Amino acid sequence: MGRSRTRSPQRPRAAMSARHRQGGDGRSRWNPGAAARSVLGGGSVAGQVFVLQLVIVLLLVIAAVVALVLQARQDSTQEARRRSLAVAESFANSPGIVEALNSPDPTAVLQPRAEAVRKQAHVDFVVVLNTDGIRYTHPKPDRIGKKFVGTIGPALAGKPVVEEIKGTIGQLVQAVVPVKDPGGRVVGLVSAGITTQHVGVAAEDELPLVLSAALAALALATGGAALVSRRLLRQTHGLGPHEMTRMYEHHDAVLHAVREGVIIVGEDGTLLLANDEAHRLLGLPGDAEGRHVLHIGLDPGTAELLASGRVATDEVHRVGDRLLAVNQRPTDRAGGPPGSVATVRDSTELRALSGRAEESRRRLNMLYDAGVAIGTSLDVTRTAEELTELAVPRFADFVTVDLFEPVLAGGHPDPAGTLRRAASTGIREDAPLYPRGRQIRFVASSPQGVSLAIGRPVLEPRLRDAPGWHAQDAERSGQVMEYGIHSLITVPLRAGALVLGVVSFWRSRKPEPFDTDELALAEELVARAAVSIDNARRYTREHSMAVTLQRSLLPRSLPDQNALEIAYRYLPAQAGVGGDWFDVLPLSGARVALVVGDVVGHGLHAAATMGRLRTAVHNFSALDLPPEELLTLLDELVGRIDQDEAQDEDSAPVTGATCLYAVYDPVSRRCTAARAGHPPPAVVGPDGGVEFWDVPVGPPLGLGGMPFESAERELPEGSRLVLYTDGLVEDRRHDIDVGLERLREALSRAGGSPEEMCGAVLESVRPARAADDIALLVARTRALPAGRIAEWPVPADPAAVGEVRAAVTRKLAEWGLEELTFGTELILSELVTNAMRHGGAPIKVRMLHERHLVCEVYDSSSTSPHLRYATMTDEGGRGLFLVAQLAERWGTRYLPAGKVIWAEQPIPPT
Repeated sequence: MGRSRTRSPQRPRAAMSARHRQGGDGRSRWNPGAAARSVLGGGSVAGQVFVLQLVIVLLLVIAAVVALVLQARQDSTQEARRRSLAVAESFANSPGIVEALNSPDPTAVLQPRAEAVRKQAHVDFVVVLNTDGIRYTHPKPDRIGKKFVGTIGPALAGKPVVEEIKGTIGQLVQAVVPVKDPGGRVVGLVSAGITTQHVGVAAEDELPLVLSAALAALALATGGAALVSRRLLRQTHGLGPHEMTRMYEHHDAVLHAVREGVIIVGEDGTLLLANDEAHRLLGLPGDAEGRHVLHIGLDPGTAELLASGRVATDEVHRVGDRLLAVNQRPTDRAGGPPGSVATVRDSTELRALSGRAEESRRRLNMLYDAGVAIGTSLDVTRTAEELTELAVPRFADFVTVDLFEPVLAGGHPDPAGTLRRAASTGIREDAPLYPRGRQIRFVASSPQGVSLAIGRPVLEPRLRDAPGWHAQDAERSGQVMEYGIHSLITVPLRAGALVLGVVSFWRSRKPEPFDTDELALAEELVARAAVSIDNARRYTREHSMAVTLQRSLLPRSLPDQNALEIAYRYLPAQAGVGGDWFDVLPLSGARVALVVGDVVGHGLHAAATMGRLRTAVHNFSALDLPPEELLTLLDELVGRIDQDEAQDEDSAPVTGATCLYAVYDPVSRRCTAARAGHPPPAVVGPDGGVEFWDVPVGPPLGLGGMPFESAERELPEGSRLVLYTDGLVEDRRHDIDVGLERLREALSRAGGSPEEMCGAVLESVRPARAADDIALLVARTRALPAGRIAEWPVPADPAAVGEVRAAVTRKLAEWGLEELTFGTELILSELVTNAMRHGGAPIKVRMLHERHLVCEVYDSSSTSPHLRYATMTDEGGRGLFLVAQLAERWGTRYLPAGKVIWAEQPIPPT
């Protein structure tokens, strides 16, 4: 089929093929049914190939079957010869054969043995003969005693013989071997054989397998021939010579007319085809086709790509003054020949346009990244660092951010003040620019000074030619120039009308200076960062105010008391100020109250609410109320606050406030506690054992409607009572049970003193980045020695007052407090007299020698005394007035059955 332009005589057949592959719209389509009929009909090249292959395969299969059958028969005969010889020799050499031959009746002895061997060895006979050829054994008894049919001469000479003969039982293969006595003399013969009928049966048994294999091979060969013919039919599309000639002519015309180079390379790197455009673009020689691509004068990069055959998509190679885009794909993906095809197009102008588009896309991406990456935290310094990290090295080689000093603390910038370098990032660390943290005051002629003054960016394309920049610091400017920094853009950080500082972009690696397009990009980048820095500044100011308010509301020092040795820690949240608080409140009777609370939320509102609750606890504790009653009053107070603030849309209710209130008495060593939605306290015994005190939990403050319950327990001296807020044991990654278990482990390992325990707990339990405030209070209990406690029961008789005064005088003398005798006698006389007159029995007096001298009078009445001024005509009413004048503090504490009136006097210094 050459390129003849004569009309093809196969046009009708080609038309039929065309109808097979074309639809109604004229587009090429593949018709599987028509293709099958074309193959089976044999009218096409594909059909003829199919028939030829089928005939060849059929002849090969028949020849193979015949050969296999003949080979099987030959193998069966050889097997029969080997088996008969082996059986005969085994029987001839078996024990007792010689003795049997010499016995009076050899047949009686040998016949059973020969038959057993015959059956076990699967042969047709085992015959024992004497040297005259007379049979002693035979499968058919009537043949015993008759002459053996076969050759026995070699066996009598001592050599075995195997032969194929026609014997008494038919055509057979038999072996005859001698039986020798110990002296080597032949005393008999043994013959074993297999009939040809059995040999043929063995071969016929293999025939089905051979035929099955032949049929399978024929089926596979037929299928393979069909696939080959179908592929040939698909590739030729049923075209005749004329159509194929025209197709190739069109192929050549299109190949050499397109404005894109086409190159086909073989598997071994040989250039198989290159169209005219490829010759023009690559400068190929006229004899390039048929030569290896590495030897046709291509540039190394392009030659390596074509020789490797790897996949490439729009890979740009410079050839002379052209930028060529090369696409390469393998040709064997759809069953084609191994190799690769590459297309080459001139993209010089397109590259220039795409370079500008790429630059624009890069700048847009950087602005998008600025909106995402800058302002992730509400820290002024960190936000400035994020700006520098984004711009280096994508936009500049070095970036510095200088902010006015008040901005770093959340205040308003002072245009006349100094700046501080808040962030500095570069491609190297040894640049001679001002370091981070350095205070700077820019001169008016410097680019930064001009930018701050006019509020607009300033471009210095060549720093060497900028005298105003050199005036800032002549020595350092020279170092910067020697380092290689040669171009600068300064942009003021503007947030509305405020100028927060200035950002400087420095270039060193790229030889081209900054241009006006880059100036616009820098201005847009800084404008986005300025919003985030201003937000961080505002947050810093509010955070500082909230921290100041919070710390002013927390106790600055612990009150003096002897009942507990106390240590505490307070850590504000990193994300904002919360509402955690604690307090230590001395009570009457040497008792001490411990309180820990938490207001959910952050900011000024939470801090202010915490201060109100702490003030309320101070006031309520002065009433000496039990813990559960104090929480009830606090709950009512929070409810009233919520009602009042519900009228104001700008105020938020106090939701989620919790509190734990505990009172420790060093006299009885008992502690009473109640909690409102707060985590339970931990108790560490003197032996180091840790347990969480199961104090009944009430609802958080402000919910109302549910009473609070308290729990009471005795704490041995030296026990540690641990109060804390939920920020210590709960975070987003762990459940509170996990936090409590970690707290238990930390307390069990901590030292004995409260200070050591606070440090150990925070070191092992505190989260790496606290999302909530943490308040921790550790108190080690002390007991008031029995020698400093004095108690007297008082009969309801006025005469007993004198006895009480006398006992008090003796006890004060024993304690070395004689200076307080007069005042103490007056106080106790008045309190005991009032208890007899207005109270009820039993009456008891207790005196405690602690930091103060405490006098307490118990009675069963719940009537509360009141301090008042007596008129000139009143006979009484002046007793409590005297008590108030003599005592430093006095008051009433109610009990479940009565009350206690107490008074404290300061102990004179020794």
